[in-house]
Amino acid sequence: MSVIGVLALQGDFQEHKEVLESLGVEAREVRLPQDLEGLDGMIIPGGESTTIGRLMVEYGLREPLRHMAGEGFPIWGTCAGMILMAKDIGHDQLLLGCMDLVVERNAFGRQVDSFETELEVPQLEAVSPKEKGKKIHAVFIRAPLITSVGKGVEVLARLPEKNAPRHAEDHNIVAARQGNLLATAFHPELTGDHRFHHYFLDIVHQAKR
Repeated sequence: MSVIGVLALQGDFQEHKEVLESLGVEAREVRLPQDLEGLDGMIIPGGESTTIGRLMVEYGLREPLRHMAGEGFPIWGTCAGMILMAKDIGHDQLLLGCMDLVVERNAFGRQVDSFETELEVPQLEAVSPKEKGKKIHAVFIRAPLITSVGKGVEVLARLPEKNAPRHAEDHNIVAARQGNLLATAFHPELTGDHRFHHYFLDIVHQAKR
């Protein structure tokens, strides 16, 4: 059985933990460096990215996670977690900086501008062939947006035109993968659709081989 850590310094870590446990996966709350021992993968949840980044440094987690990401350890960042994984967010902030992404924080405005929409993610068909062609329901809460990706980054999902705040399609990316690193601007843990969790677990299983 895989053991997946969920960074539990701030934000909606409990929701990710409950989804993982419902899928029969051992989920461990991570607050200190010793909690990283024996993990097969890691989720950085949504929340307040500035606070999470500051606490990662305070509790000695930032550098170990940066090193693990560089060694191919699977990490998935959702919303604030995606911000923390990006190399560039346009201003100084404590980041992991492990994915070649340019991310814009609060790209859609304030809390009242949060929204839900349907996304096409063809890559999910590999983990759920019976749901081929089915869009994924995505919840965006004060969400960030990927406005640029580097070489080696696979774009998994873009916003439909009706929700896109930018004119260029490649500036409206909301899910991406780089090797064993995964980032989503939305919150798959808040819906009953667990295909993204299955997708991440598939990354974890392949990394263990």
